[in-house]
Parts: sequence; C-alpha cells; structure tokens
Amino acid sequence: MTQFTDLGLAKPLLKALADEGYANPTPIQAQAIPGVMSGQDLLGIAQTGTGKTAAFALPILHRLAENKKPAPRRSARCLVLAPTRELATQIGESFKTYGKHMGVTVAVIFGGVKYGGQMRAMAPGVDILVATPGRLLDHLGEKSMTLEGVEIFVLDEADQMLDMGFIVPIRKIIKFVPRVRQNLFFSATWPTEIEKLAAEILNPNPLKVSVTPQATTVEKVNQRVLFVEQQRKRALLAELFDDAGFKRVIVFTRTKRGADRVARGLEQAGVDAASIHGDKSQGQRERALAAFKSGEVRALVATDIAARGIDIDAVTHVVQFELPNVPEAYVHRIGRTARAGADGSAVAFCADDERNLLKDIERVTRQRIPSFDRRNDKHLGAATAAMPDPGGKPERPPQGRSQPHRGQHAPKRNRNHTDAKPVSRGEGGGRPQEARPAFKGPSRGRGGGSSSGSGRTGVWSNR
Repeated sequence: MTQFTDLGLAKPLLKALADEGYANPTPIQAQAIPGVMSGQDLLGIAQTGTGKTAAFALPILHRLAENKKPAPRRSARCLVLAPTRELATQIGESFKTYGKHMGVTVAVIFGGVKYGGQMRAMAPGVDILVATPGRLLDHLGEKSMTLEGVEIFVLDEADQMLDMGFIVPIRKIIKFVPRVRQNLFFSATWPTEIEKLAAEILNPNPLKVSVTPQATTVEKVNQRVLFVEQQRKRALLAELFDDAGFKRVIVFTRTKRGADRVARGLEQAGVDAASIHGDKSQGQRERALAAFKSGEVRALVATDIAARGIDIDAVTHVVQFELPNVPEAYVHRIGRTARAGADGSAVAFCADDERNLLKDIERVTRQRIPSFDRRNDKHLGAATAAMPDPGGKPERPPQGRSQPHRGQHAPKRNRNHTDAKPVSRGEGGGRPQEARPAFKGPSRGRGGGSSSGSGRTGVWSNR
C-alpha cells in the first residue's frame, strides 16, 4: 500500500500528517499528488468524501515550501475558489493543519460579513487565499486586493458553481489571474458547460484523475425510497426519529422556508433540530453546525447549500424530505453519510408529484432505488414498521405511494439524545475527510464552521 512517505512530500508536511495519525493516502491523493508536485495541471472528477482537499492542498504546500518567497502585497501565491462560505472556511482550515510546520499564511474571504477585516488580512499578502466568487469580485472591483501574484489556481466543486450561477463570475476572475500559472480543476459531475469551462482554464493535456464513476452514489450508503403523500411527510419524518438509531441526521429540503418549517415541526414533535440555508447569518450557521456536531441537536435541516462540503463525523442518516430538481444533487446529499469508511443510510420521501424526479435520479445514478420493505429492511428502524406491507414484496406500491400509519401519536422524542435564489456572495461547507488508515483530512474540534474569529470578519488567517 502506498504511504505518504513514498510521495516525496516535504518533511514539514510529513510531520503534520504524522501529527494527525495518517500514513496512507486515499486513491485520489495517491494519483494526484505526484503530478501536482511536478507542476502539471490537474482535472479531477471526484465526489466529496474522497479526500480531494488534501489531494490539492498537500502538493500546493510542497511547491510553496520548495520555492519560498513572500507573496506580493494585497495578493496571494495560490488562489482557491469554493462555492460556499463553509467550504471555503474548511479548506482554509485544511491548509492551516497541513502547513502548521511551514509558517504558511492563509486567508479566507466570503460574503455576508464586513470588508474591513478581509482587507487588513490581505494587505501584507498571503500564501493561500481561499475565496467565494462573489465577494472576491467585489474586492477586485474595489481594488482592495489583486491576483497578480497567483501562481496556482484551484477551482473546487465546479459543477456546484454552475448550479449556483457562478460560472460568469469565475470567467471574470480568471481575467485577473496571470496567464502563466498551474491550474487544478475539480468537479463531481461533467456536464457540457463544465467541460467548456475546464477547456478555458486548463493548459493542454492536463493530468486526469477520476476516482469514482460520474454521478454514482456512495456504495456504503443503504438507500431506500418511501412513497408518501405530501401532507404526511412531516408526520412520517417525526416518526423516523422514534428510532434511537437516528442519532445524527441531515434532512434536505428544496427551499429555505421549507427548511425552517421542517425544523420547527421537528421541534414541536420533541426532536431537537436546527436549520441552515442561505438566508442564515454566518453566526447562525456556525451555531447550528456546532450544535449538530456536539450532539446538542439530532437533526440538521438544510437546503442544497449544505449538500456538499459539510463534513460531520458519524452522520447516521440522510433524509431527503423533498427530492431535488437537479438529479446530481441527490448524489451529493447522500454523500453526507457513510464517510470515512463508515456505513450510513439514506431515505428519500417521494410524493406523487415527485415521481418524475425519482426517475431522473435513477437514470443519472444508473441504479434503481429500492422501496422500503418493512419485513426485510432493518436499516430504517422501527418507525417505518407501522407502514403497510407494499403488496407482499419489496416493490413499489402500484399507486406509487404507501399510506403511513395514522394511528396513535408517537411518544415524545428524547430531547437530550446523546448516543433557491442563486447565491452571489458565497456560502456553504466542507472539510477534509478523516479515515484511518486512509487519510482524507485533519481532525477538527467541536466548534464548527470557522476558526480564529473568522465568523465575524469573513476572513480567517493564521498569521
């Protein structure tokens, strides 16, 4: 088995990895790191949960260590663009963790907060700048920072950038970056528009790394679909939490209002819950994530802003309260569980008006999602045992839905359970992955989305 010591990484990086207890790279890391270290452009097709943050962060830090020089004032040597503020923050944390023995300087820039702290952090120049496109364009327009010192450009989660309407801003940002540079391009899926963008950004003949088939789902996730009338979804969701196995659950909705309504409904049913979406302030997001990580709340209700990047250990279940309009989003939603080698379960609610969405998902994922069979399925817990037997076999009911039990009210849930308008200023989540012996990223504390005071200034720096 390949080890990090076999890849030729600088000694300070190997020491940081040893500090975290990691010895073996994941497949994408083993394939990408040598090529990026040599200066090649990289095209990576990789879902979240594969360890891709470390796949670009480690060789970038190695290159900076091999060619030490100060960054130009108000600029950076490496620029990483991320679609959401949580993902940007957690990428910054990864660089800090890996570069802690190098004295590397890192700043994270995102929208929704004041500009002053960001401008002060960038004034002397930094080694690594991680930014969301909207806020970075604002700074470039105000000339409060430049990209003239960028040697390495990273575009992460390119297909989510497309979904969020960031492709035009990205093309504008590229015009500020020097033409001679190394480019690293990552996307979980490969639609035509992303293929065109990659051709514009990458130099000819980039190194290509694909660690999973396009738009396939995580193999370790046990997937089920529950057919349910729209008006019964909230009651069924609450019933699921009667099962103690639903310890740490992310529930996905299509809209921000829907997320708030579902979270309130769970609270009324006795299930501690928090919501996270684009209208939440940075402080509200951080508090919700921290409460979910610590186990203070069992349910985190989110829009697709959280479908990628939010990496929280031991998420036992993902519930799709509403199926996504974009079938690829299904893949990223269920990717929040079964991480770091663990098992996990994904439950999709499907109403009559969502049947075509389910067909689209099955076509994209190239698999049929089995419907729940109460006699044989042990992954969804006791709550669904009250559902009627769908015709005596684990097939979908002929009418396309099953009628959840309308009998007795569920007992009060344990409240102390222990054991989309397009965003133009950046939001969201994701941290490097953890797996032993395979490494996917650094460990983090329980504090949540940012560090060193980033939550109030919109900038994080380890200067």
